[in-house]
Amino acid sequence: MELNVSTSSQGGHAVVTATGELDLYTAPRLQNALAVLLREEVDRIVVDLSGVEFCDSTGMNVLLSAMKRLKERGGSLELAAPRPAVKRILQVTGLDSVFTVVDAVPAPHAG
Repeated sequence: MELNVSTSSQGGHAVVTATGELDLYTAPRLQNALAVLLREEVDRIVVDLSGVEFCDSTGMNVLLSAMKRLKERGGSLELAAPRPAVKRILQVTGLDSVFTVVDAVPAPHAG
């Protein structure tokens, strides 16, 4: 299974949309997309997980490290619309209390 990652950014806010399976083999794609945004000084990243059917610990670690780097400089990373399988992983690992998880991708703020 492939993982497709696309990014759209507006001001200091970016949405990263991932579709497919997020695992040991595909996680570097997401990691690269997040690394580019971190270099661009984006202060808020929303990762749209609505198209992600599976996520393993490698995928979670990629998300965690990006969130830590953002938090260090006062930014935030949110996970949007995770499917039940991904939600279950977040709950089992306790990461649902670490990440900000929202039901839908927030609209970009005007202004």
